[in-house]
Amino acid sequence: MVDPLRDPDDPELLDPYRARELASLVEAARLASGSVRYGKVGRVGCAQVVFNRDDPLPTGNHACALYGSSAEVAGTLLRLEQTFADVGRAEAVVYASPTTVAEIEGIADDAGWYAVEESLAVVHRGPLAPARTARAAVDADLEGIATLIADELGMSGHTRLMRHLGQRLDDPRCVFRVVDDGDRIGGVAAGFGERGVGLVEHVVVRPARRRRGIGSELVGAVVGALRSAGALLVAAHVAEGGAGERFAEVCGFSVGYPVTAYARRVDELLD
Repeated sequence: MVDPLRDPDDPELLDPYRARELASLVEAARLASGSVRYGKVGRVGCAQVVFNRDDPLPTGNHACALYGSSAEVAGTLLRLEQTFADVGRAEAVVYASPTTVAEIEGIADDAGWYAVEESLAVVHRGPLAPARTARAAVDADLEGIATLIADELGMSGHTRLMRHLGQRLDDPRCVFRVVDDGDRIGGVAAGFGERGVGLVEHVVVRPARRRRGIGSELVGAVVGALRSAGALLVAAHVAEGGAGERFAEVCGFSVGYPVTAYARRVDELLD
């Protein structure tokens, strides 16, 4: 029997109309999350964008939802290059989901943009893992949290990241849950929620503590906190295939739609 909510060409994905509606909600939340605390959300051409000089993470500075004619999308990509350079970013990033024109691959290729990551937006539908040891983060945890996230992402130094995470910890829309490992942080999960949509954004467990259920407990704690704060929908993004997708499934998430990240170096345009 065919599921009317699923794409008949790929039953793992939502049908195109449902996927576009879902992507619109999730992308609005991602833009809002990227703007914490001093960022700005707006439009450049036919794209929605967020710029945040204080946020060193990729999600704090990105564009999405490029929808228009081929000429409009191509012109928007050109404008985005200069706009990202104007705010001091060495790379312009676009996340293309069902809210972006289907022809984006060819348009981006012609404009000198490259597909750099294939991921999946996943939606939480399952039960929550019991929170046995996870607790809410406090200011004293910031250095440990920043170290874990910086190491996971391969970031050099974490002073700027720590400052940004402190801003997020002060924002009631943001959620942090940690698990202790003696006198240090053994794992952290972070989320964001606004207007009924929640996001699980980071999940990092210290290598020596992995495969003990800590990650799923942290995810469950963040999802529970987001739902308690009013989120009717909780989503996340994971790399397509591999351990991340399997972990999301274990945590009760199911696939919603694919996302492709396109990037363009704009170093030569920096002042």
